[in-house]
Amino acid sequence: MIKTIIFDFGDVFINLDKKGTIERAKNIFGYDIISEQKGIASNAISETNEAYETGKITTEAFIHFYTKFAKNVSSEDLIHLWNGLIKDFPKHRLDFIKQLKEEQKYKLILLSNTNELHINHIIEYVPFYEEFKACFDAFYLSHEIGYRKPNEDIYKFVLSENKLIPEECLFIDDTKQNTIAASKLGIHTWNIDETKEDVVNLFKVKSELF
Repeated sequence: MIKTIIFDFGDVFINLDKKGTIERAKNIFGYDIISEQKGIASNAISETNEAYETGKITTEAFIHFYTKFAKNVSSEDLIHLWNGLIKDFPKHRLDFIKQLKEEQKYKLILLSNTNELHINHIIEYVPFYEEFKACFDAFYLSHEIGYRKPNEDIYKFVLSENKLIPEECLFIDDTKQNTIAASKLGIHTWNIDETKEDVVNLFKVKSELF
């Protein structure tokens, strides 16, 4: 029986524009700049993004890194590009999590890979962010806790902090490698397809677990 539901944030509650952001990044940085230094640039970008998502570097250091690849682009333009990933937060999903909170049947946890720029942007432009956050018994953002998905340690951290039994937990995430990592620890998972599925239909899609 499921006693705890662990939710991702992006493309589970708030919509993301992943493809659009990648295309806009290509226009700013230029395909040739990245491809000519593929081994160095791609590794450095991956390492920098991961460091930023786990709070190991500041926003200032993160922006400074990217200006090396686009010297004629301002910090403001880079921030605008980065935050362009964040789209709308459908109100019916807030209503869904509020209803779950009111029913008090399950422990509710949010577990998100994110960063200071994105979360500050969400706080500024989503008027009900604090109301949303208050629905959860625990609210974990990667840059605040120093762990990120799909690394095993983030799931062990959540299980330990909340004294959870893996087989009594359901983890919902739009990224396959994240749900695979959680399932290896015995956690039930739903790798949600944000293009076809909506988290509000949880109890229909995963009815066999409840």
